[in-house]
Amino acid sequence: MKLWILSLSLALGALMAAEVPQADISNGQVKAKLYLPDAQQGYYRATRFDWSGVIASLEYKGHNFFGQWFDKYDPKIHDAIMGPVEEFLTNVKGLGYDEVKPGENFVKIGVGAIRKPDEPRFRQFSTYEIADSGKWTVRKGSDFVEFTQELTDTAGYAYIYRKTVRLTKDKPQLVLEHSLKNTGRKTIETSVYEHNFYMLDGLPAGPDYVVHFPFDLRINGDLHGLAELRGKDFTYLKELEKGQTAAGDLLGFGDTAKDYDIRVENRKAGIGVRQVGDRPVSRMYFWSIRTTVCPEAYISMKIEPGKEFTWRIAYDFYTLNP
Repeated sequence: MKLWILSLSLALGALMAAEVPQADISNGQVKAKLYLPDAQQGYYRATRFDWSGVIASLEYKGHNFFGQWFDKYDPKIHDAIMGPVEEFLTNVKGLGYDEVKPGENFVKIGVGAIRKPDEPRFRQFSTYEIADSGKWTVRKGSDFVEFTQELTDTAGYAYIYRKTVRLTKDKPQLVLEHSLKNTGRKTIETSVYEHNFYMLDGLPAGPDYVVHFPFDLRINGDLHGLAELRGKDFTYLKELEKGQTAAGDLLGFGDTAKDYDIRVENRKAGIGVRQVGDRPVSRMYFWSIRTTVCPEAYISMKIEPGKEFTWRIAYDFYTLNP
């Protein structure tokens, strides 16, 4: 019965996905399917993650690097999303959350103006009422999709957020180019992280995976005998079962961009991906369940009114030597 319900859920998810706005891009080596932001029909309409750049699949040499890692799909579930998606947080809250009263609006960058209910604290994993999703503009080419969101004055905050998902010419590489311009009256102070949701050929998290970092690792957290740190490597001691989680804050990175250099490899699949950012890491969190492996690199920013902040993250896809 459980298997039938899961199969039905996945089938319904696939059916709904076929009807949502989407785009296919390719550079001849890599091809990817993206879901596009839409307040009425978009694949993702919750309030945790940035709506732009949801990558449903990415294929290179017959291998797939992203996919549906969750059992239940609903557009309003906070993490029913795929690919290297991003969340913006200010002190683990929405921007301006503490400054407004119940019934007024705060900001989730990449989502819009969010109605604050009467509640004791911010709920990161809940879906709030969206008062204004801003103005989204999408520009598409054969090998890129550019997303622009404009949000007008919300409790003194306003911005133009632009994100381009681009496949590099003649190279197995995907690049995320971002800019955030402050068009409001208040300073935007926030952080953003990539929740990558890697699924290398859909193989379960376990000893076939290794995640390499450029610095000697320490951890603030208990891996419960599921994984361990070996120098610069995060390794698994066993294949994770459903319901098990390996997670914690990784420490040891410095204050330059050279430590934003992560490689996720799977020996059984014979593939890997290298993720490199051009800004320093402000926090490195690791989260993994059976179906996905997620190093989460945070970037912090402080943008004065009228100023703009840019950042770039490149993903190189490759095969491993036998």
